Amino acid sequence: MRTGEIYRTTSETDIKLRLDLDGGDIKIDTGIGFFDHMLTAFAKHSGIGLQITAKGDLQVDCHHTVEDTGIVLGQAIAKALGDKSGIARYGSAFIPMDEALGFCSLDISNRPYLVFDAKLNEQKVGDFDSCMCVEFMRAVAFNAGITLHLKCEYGLNTHHVIEALFKAFAHAFKDAIKPIDGVLSTKGAL
Repeated sequence: MRTGEIYRTTSETDIKLRLDLDGGDIKIDTGIGFFDHMLTAFAKHSGIGLQITAKGDLQVDCHHTVEDTGIVLGQAIAKALGDKSGIARYGSAFIPMDEALGFCSLDISNRPYLVFDAKLNEQKVGDFDSCMCVEFMRAVAFNAGITLHLKCEYGLNTHHVIEALFKAFAHAFKDAIKPIDGVLSTKGAL
């Protein structure tokens, strides 16, 4: 069973997350509407089951809740994939979202890295600080052991840009976690 369950409590956040890479219910409640929308889209488009309950110090801002959710999601992915054998490892996807075109290419390699190239014209989308998109992606990549490249080729509406990136990540991730025989590495291990 490719699942991961993580509970993380700090003085800033309290997060419970359950992940099933092979599908299941999607229930997201972080207290940040747009972020819930993006996490729901990520789960739906990647075909995973994902339940998240996050309580954070939103009276400060959304930073701690978003970043810590990324940490926990990355840890759950790493737990669900174990030694990362038996997966296709690589995935890439272009996703259009109206005027925006998002691209993701990733390698679930145990070598975390993030390249993020997107112009975010608006500071906020709802209660979500746009600059938190890169922080979330970095937290996921570094805690899951993913080399993650995200780029928005073009786009004007920040909602569309971020959504195109989340959905591109989802489709690339879906391809990368597909089961295969063995380890896709000349080293024999990741």
